[in-house]
Amino acid sequence: MKEAVYKKWWFWVVLVALLGAIGAGILVCTSNRDHVTSKQKEALAKTENYLQAMSFSHDGIVSQLEYEGFSHEEAVYGADHCDADWNAQALKKAGNYLNVMPFSHDGLIGQLEYDAFTTEQATYAADNCGADWNEQAVRKATEYLAEATLSKDEMIAQLTDDGFTAEQAAYGAEQNGL
Repeated sequence: MKEAVYKKWWFWVVLVALLGAIGAGILVCTSNRDHVTSKQKEALAKTENYLQAMSFSHDGIVSQLEYEGFSHEEAVYGADHCDADWNAQALKKAGNYLNVMPFSHDGLIGQLEYDAFTTEQATYAADNCGADWNEQAVRKATEYLAEATLSKDEMIAQLTDDGFTAEQAAYGAEQNGL
């Protein structure tokens, strides 16, 4: 007759080791979760206040917090734990930009990437901001004409350099009487 597994000495060694490992893992997780410094809490509160007032990318808010004297780790904690929707932040920033200056779709993506939004977040914002890209081309052409006299072909070339499609650029030029 075979001896029951629980009566073997190695069974108890494995069981104790396994329970010890599980217990240590739980203790580590609990202690990491419960051990939030006052500076981390302050960075999180500051992040939440900033994001209520204006839009930032994850890396943008980290840089802002570091500028204010938080350590990199504290700033990252604030950005990582604020529950921000970074796509929504990019969309909000896109709307702010479009309210003050004209952009092409690609130009807006580039600007948002410059502000440290990921390509995916910037593209999401440009795709969902509701901009009329033809109207943006008209506004940009109007800006150029306020500064210089350009022919229709020069205007189209300038607008396509700014990221507008050939059709959008032609529309912008034509709507400005070129």
